[in-house]
Amino acid sequence: MLQIGLRAHDYGTNVTIEELAQILDNYKPDSIQLALAKALRGAPIPGGLSPAYARKIRQVLNKYNISIAVLGCYINPIHPDPDIREKQLYSFEEHLRYARDFDCALVGTETGSCNADCSFHPDTQKDASFDLLCRSLERLITTAEKCGSAIAIEAVADIHTVCSIEKMALVLKRFASPALKVIYDPVNLIPGTGLAETQKDFFARAFEAFGDKIAAIHAKDFRMENSQLKQCSQLKQCSIKNGRYSAGTGEMDYPSLLGLIMKQKPQIDILLEDTGPETGKQAMEFLRKTALLQA
Repeated sequence: MLQIGLRAHDYGTNVTIEELAQILDNYKPDSIQLALAKALRGAPIPGGLSPAYARKIRQVLNKYNISIAVLGCYINPIHPDPDIREKQLYSFEEHLRYARDFDCALVGTETGSCNADCSFHPDTQKDASFDLLCRSLERLITTAEKCGSAIAIEAVADIHTVCSIEKMALVLKRFASPALKVIYDPVNLIPGTGLAETQKDFFARAFEAFGDKIAAIHAKDFRMENSQLKQCSQLKQCSIKNGRYSAGTGEMDYPSLLGLIMKQKPQIDILLEDTGPETGKQAMEFLRKTALLQA
């Protein structure tokens, strides 16, 4: 009923593709989000990708029936240092050029901030930052259209250039291109002070605004403590690796979300975030059981 995947680097870092595939096989994911530099030993430096390298990755994963849903190349498209920004955009373009060789069309990124590390900066929400993001996206879209690949952007509330449902819709309206898609992470879109509406209405509003552009979904969880959004915890049911809430361990209204997904985006890749070897199977089973009850 669901296509459930994992972020590869949550399960293996600095490993060969053969080692990574064997680790992932313990969880039987339908797909993965693969950030080459985060997961694989000897990943090519910028300029080092090739069809043969991509083909090798694809062939190994195919043996385990694992597909790549998203190539992760998370950059800061409004990086304050123009030289660094140029290097990051070049790397992203390279991923776009070789995405099809990995048998994957999507290359994913967040939308950055005025701080180099993508943390909060008050200028990120200024028009100048949004315009700079759009200039970066225009360049990447041109490359993607030429290569038959697509950019998948992910919003982060309060912090990044695209920080809300409305801002996401504004970007998509500005670029009427099939090469621009969305990674929908509903937790990332929840403001730090929480929602002024029900989660069900919040999900519906996002799907109304850009549901046709959603190409992949990230799944994790959160809790509200003292009217503040909390994605981190040291509770045992959370991932020991990174101390975050995995799907099913917080307050996320997954019955409403999965019901909407199955109705409007059936068989879309749902990629678990904030899991690891201790929580991966539990989170996958939670999603499957919850979806079954919505069918």
